[in-house]
This record gives sequence, structure tokens and C-alpha cells, in this order.
Amino acid sequence: MPHDRTYGYDMPYYDWSPISTRPLLQWPHQERVALSILLSIDHYQWKPTNTFNNGGMPGSLPSTAYKSPQAPGGVSGSGRPFPDVIAFGQREYGPRVGVFRVMKLLDKYGIKPTIAIDAMSAENYPYLVNLFKDRGCEFVAHGIASNQMITSLMSPEEERDYILRSLEAITKATGDSPRGWMGPEFGESERTTAILADEGLDYVCDWPNDDQPHPMKTPTGDLYSLPVNLTLQDLKSHWYARIHIDTYAKMITDSFDVLYKEGSTNGRTLVLNFHPWLMGTGFRSKYLDMVLGHISKHQGVWNASTGEIIDYCRTQ
Repeated sequence: MPHDRTYGYDMPYYDWSPISTRPLLQWPHQERVALSILLSIDHYQWKPTNTFNNGGMPGSLPSTAYKSPQAPGGVSGSGRPFPDVIAFGQREYGPRVGVFRVMKLLDKYGIKPTIAIDAMSAENYPYLVNLFKDRGCEFVAHGIASNQMITSLMSPEEERDYILRSLEAITKATGDSPRGWMGPEFGESERTTAILADEGLDYVCDWPNDDQPHPMKTPTGDLYSLPVNLTLQDLKSHWYARIHIDTYAKMITDSFDVLYKEGSTNGRTLVLNFHPWLMGTGFRSKYLDMVLGHISKHQGVWNASTGEIIDYCRTQ
């Protein structure tokens, strides 16, 4: 039997759509680039628990279903022994110090970030939740903790419980139901997108495949993908890949310049995901200031929340 060689992928969520042939995207006031700063407020759990595979009892070590191989310590049973005070301490710098330095810079340039917050941060840092609410920030659900990642090793029931645990904690802490999702380490199973749609999420930020938002279809409903520029994420490029901070900053400004030029005829998005524990350190914040200053010098940039971008795309 001959193979079906129609255009597409071996996954069902969206069709191939080359940007050169799709309808032109025009932002609300003819802006060239829709810029969204997505701050990750994530908690590095002191002693990660896998309550799903432990009969609901806390205290067990994490399974590979929940810990990213890229995270400090790698998969369960490797890396630094418990307690990993270096990894924990570095990440706690974010909610203790770094976030205030980053927010001051964003305020300087009139940029209101979107906050990707996990369940444990929402529960443990009410002061930060109120700080973001006072600024009118949108909240995106970001899992349970930074060292508990979704993978296909989870059962369907475990994964749905994980997602609901995150959504419920963030809704309770913020007073609003999150509309968007970004998993820790961008982790998903083959079921995640369908579960998110089934639970009423409007968009997901886990798929770094485009310079524009695009619809996704699942058996349980449709939602949008808002791609984060993964190459420009601080954790992936500067931390894991060890790209020097000055080179990393130039990568962002060079990328913006290209998108800004292309956006003169077909609108582009630039979703930058930063971690305050990383970009909020003193020497790195200097380069963040330079990046934001460069972008802010340009006319025709729409500083938008992730939800505002998706809402507009749904009208097109």
C-alpha cells in the first residue's frame, strides 16, 4: 500500500504552515513586533516528592517522570546528593532578590510582564503574587515546581492531577483562573495539549516552532500555541549552553532587529522568557537593561501580555 505523502507531520496538533504563504499578520496599530516578557517564578523543591507514585504520601525521591535530566542533579539517583543546597540556594535568589531587580528594570521601560508561576511559588510567595497583581500582570500556569516536569512516563491520571493541582493552586492564590500554560522545562507528554484544552486553557507556550502564534487542534478542543523563543531563553542559552552573557545579550538584540525588519510587512512575536534567579543577578541585570533599552528605542513595538496577543490573534 502506498504511503500518504500529503503535507504534514507525524503528530496531530497542527498543520505545516510556511510563513511565506500564510495570511499576513497585522498587529492592532500596525506594530511590527509584539513583545511579551514572560517571567518564570518557579520553586526549586528542597526535597522533591513524587506523591503520585507513592500512594499520595510525600517524602519519596522524584521519579524520572518529574525531574528533567537538564535540571541540577539530573534524573533521580544521579548528580549531587540530597540536599543540593547550591541548586536550591541559587534558585531562591530569584524570589528573595532577583525579581525586584528585574521588575525595576521592566518598570523603567514601561513593560508589564506576564508571570509564569508554579503551584509552590503561588502558595509560598503571597507577597510576590500581590506585587504582580498590583501591576496588573497576567499569570500563566507553570506546573507544580521547577524540578517536577511532565513526561510521558506519567499515567494519564497522574498527568491530569498534576495539571489540576497547578491550576487550582494558582487560581486560589491569584483570584483568577490561568488561561495559559508553560510546563517546567517545556515538558509535555503526548497527552498534555489535549488535557490542557479539555481543562479550558486558551493557549500553551511549550512549542518553540514559529515567529507567530498559531492554532492547535486536539480531540478535546482547540487552543493556541504562543511560541517562546527558546534560543533566547536565559536558562537554555546562557545557563545550560554556557553562552557568555555579552554574547547572549547580542543574540537577543540581533534577533529583535531581524524580527523588526521582517515585521514591516508581516507581524512577528518575540516572547522572551527570563528567570529572576538568573537575570536578576547584578552583572546579568546590566545586560538585561541594555537589551530592554535597545528594544525600547524602536517605534512599532507592542508591549503585550501573552493573553493579549492570543486574544488579538483570535480576532484575525
